[in-house]
Amino acid sequence: MWKNSIDINTVREIRLRNTVFFGVGAIAKIDFIIEELKNRGVENVLVVCGKGSYKSTGAWDHVTAAMAKHGINYELYNKVTPNPTADHVDEAVALGHKNCATAVIAIGGGSPIDVGKSAAILLKNPNNNARDLYNFKFTPTEALPIIAINLTHGTGSEANRFAVVTIPEKKHKPAIAYDCIYPLYSIDDPGLTIGLPLEQTCYVSIDAVNHAIEAATSKAVNVYAITLATQTIDLVDTYLPLAMDDPEDLTARYFLMYAAMLAGVAFDNSLLHYTHALEHPLSAVKPELSHGLGLAMLLPAVIENIYPSCGNVLAHIFAPAIPGFTGDEKETTKFARSVEKWLARMGADRKLGDDGFYETDVNMLTDLVFNTPSLSSLVGLAPTIGDYASIANIYSRSMNRMPDDDEDKESSK
Repeated sequence: MWKNSIDINTVREIRLRNTVFFGVGAIAKIDFIIEELKNRGVENVLVVCGKGSYKSTGAWDHVTAAMAKHGINYELYNKVTPNPTADHVDEAVALGHKNCATAVIAIGGGSPIDVGKSAAILLKNPNNNARDLYNFKFTPTEALPIIAINLTHGTGSEANRFAVVTIPEKKHKPAIAYDCIYPLYSIDDPGLTIGLPLEQTCYVSIDAVNHAIEAATSKAVNVYAITLATQTIDLVDTYLPLAMDDPEDLTARYFLMYAAMLAGVAFDNSLLHYTHALEHPLSAVKPELSHGLGLAMLLPAVIENIYPSCGNVLAHIFAPAIPGFTGDEKETTKFARSVEKWLARMGADRKLGDDGFYETDVNMLTDLVFNTPSLSSLVGLAPTIGDYASIANIYSRSMNRMPDDDEDKESSK
């Protein structure tokens, strides 16, 4: 197996639209990165992170040592929570203005990186705030340089131009995508992820799987995204169980982080559609819901909806994990059930009904899909017609587990 020939302790440069330093020990590259910022004339930076992982992973020690060595001053915003809000962004921006920051360092998973990207835009466009940005009241073309130190293996945000923030009073969770927020440099160090709780280890990886599936089946798909999706699912299928069994398995973390980066590049190329469009209202309404878990709850019903239109692609990209399917429309229900069972084997076996959603919530959630800025555009990229009834049906079908064939037969008696 080719993966056995990879030395996970050798840090390599992966050149995308930005440069990602990838491998165990890559955090040491922060010294080079800070020196590069200094050479660009940066004297002050805004650091954006969550409440604790930036320290507990050891990343902070490397960052502060490099900033001290090269004479960089910083303001620290360490209040980002999962599913961050526009208020988090505005608070971070205020600190950036306080020290006249001319670059942003984001340390964490998708949430801190998304807040960091958003702050980088607003620090360069000081007449606007986060609600202006996420209500699309202006179109940014410039942002401060962004450094992303990734602490999970799910988002792909360290390698793409996307960011997501919630506007809490509207229960809107829009997404933005601008070329100016590609990070200048990113660090993917698997050693920084070994402290992830088991549930998050699972859910962030399922986020990557959804990025891959949606990119490979969107109306904007290119062949590169299909290649990346196939590799992503193969890697997650192989290495997520190993990481769940042994959270300190650095080889497993390495290939899960690689899978997440590939999936991030896949949807940077071919965008997303149903699963993300429908999950954003879930975690906007219930911010405590893990994004990856919400995606896992929805995915089987999304598969059921799109398999007749792109079953050949789905059968191909899932072949490493769920072999034996041909893409024939007659396989739709069986394939959707198989995906649901695969998710359960990976550790994501909950449904909407398990987390406090009810059939009476379906219309409210469907309304949010069509009323939240940017989400209807994602729906429009799906391979089937995403009308109100179709979206409502996906939510409804996601409330409970799909019955097995024998359960179907029993219920029909």
